[in-house]
Amino acid sequence: MAALNPAPKQAVSARRDLPPSMVERMTLIMDAFTGRSTRLTLEDVARRTHLPRSTAHRILDQLVRLQWVEHTSFGYSLGPRALGLGGRDGGHGEIREAAAPLLHDLQLRTGLVVHLAVLDGAEVYYLDKVGGRFAASVPSRVGGRAPAHSTALGKAMLAWLQPEQVEARIGGAISRLTNRTIGELGTLHQELNRIRRRRGLAFERGECFPDIACVAAAIRGPEGPVAAVSLVGDARTPLEKVAPLVVDAARRASLALFPDAETPRRTRLMPVPDQTWSPETMNRFLAAGQNGDWL
Repeated sequence: MAALNPAPKQAVSARRDLPPSMVERMTLIMDAFTGRSTRLTLEDVARRTHLPRSTAHRILDQLVRLQWVEHTSFGYSLGPRALGLGGRDGGHGEIREAAAPLLHDLQLRTGLVVHLAVLDGAEVYYLDKVGGRFAASVPSRVGGRAPAHSTALGKAMLAWLQPEQVEARIGGAISRLTNRTIGELGTLHQELNRIRRRRGLAFERGECFPDIACVAAAIRGPEGPVAAVSLVGDARTPLEKVAPLVVDAARRASLALFPDAETPRRTRLMPVPDQTWSPETMNRFLAAGQNGDWL
């Protein structure tokens, strides 16, 4: 007796031609990206790999979660894990190149340790560290990470995100590293508000590591913060005196990276609390002030 509703011969053949293992299917998808700047839609990936659209979508979702692939409104591209293989820099080469001479100039002018970092989820990821006499005492390293809310670098970047974006990144990860670390979202919002009032200048004293102080400013583009620069010293360092140098270095790096945007569009970059904060976020913000929970 003939089988009921037999599958079309072409469909059966296509299923037989699919790679048998998940590793092989993932490899097909990764090979579809021919370079670090390649951006593909889901349809592009399915067409290049000859995988069913549903299969390609399921595997891409897993690769995004594991940071092998990134997904934005422009499509899929290689993620930080893929770009970091083989000694590559995670896709931040342009930022490092633009900032490098400025970091060295800062170090020579101040004698302090200089950091360059980007935001990665709830953490800062250190792209560069230019040392001075104090370098060995600063427990940071290129490729290392630290909680964003505990560092001047992280706070300088978080200050230019919308409050709901801050909560999405930091909400489940906020904790205290020292007795000076911000440990509540409401207090963090208060601090970020003060940073915005200082035109983006962020300070940190003993919040990430005891007896270490830091001042930072974000490198900003038309869509928001892309990195941050900081100067690091011990708790006695008069950071207020060198803060203008940090602001100037961040501004010059921004102009080098975004020469067509001479002045960042403040309406795109500056969060407006009374228009964008949810009731829950505003309640936390107000409660922190009422409780006297200030740094």
